[in-house]
Amino acid sequence: MPTSSPNPTFQDAHVGHWLRLALARFDARVSQLMAQHPGVSLGLSNLVARDQLGAAHIHITRHLNADGARLTDLAQRAGMSKQAMGALVNTCEAWGMVERGPDPSDARARWVQFTATGLAWLGAYRDAVRQAEEEMRQSIGAEVVTVVTIGLEAYSSQ
Repeated sequence: MPTSSPNPTFQDAHVGHWLRLALARFDARVSQLMAQHPGVSLGLSNLVARDQLGAAHIHITRHLNADGARLTDLAQRAGMSKQAMGALVNTCEAWGMVERGPDPSDARARWVQFTATGLAWLGAYRDAVRQAEEEMRQSIGAEVVTVVTIGLEAYSSQ
């Protein structure tokens, strides 16, 4: 994991830099926990362990509701183009995590939803996030995590 240089510059001496590093560390730990989770299929576990299923694929996990969503809404939630999200969905569909079907309210749109394998993946993600958060509390203190969480919630909702 990269650390700050001995002579910090404006590029690595700001909160955005630390947020990026913290997110990378948190995501790496979540991925590691998911690779070991008994609810994750062996195929997906192997993909995670070999770094073939990574942070980009976690976007689907973070942004797809358990009951599904339109591809365009999924892309918007993830801050990605529809084309980039479509490519990601194609990959996750090939791995058996999601499936596409007709949108129940608009036949022109496509609906993306988790498969049974994907729902197990989503459960493993929930468990991994909880454990990574607990490890973060143990590392830097529950009070610090609470203050950071409240501050980031306030900042991101403006």
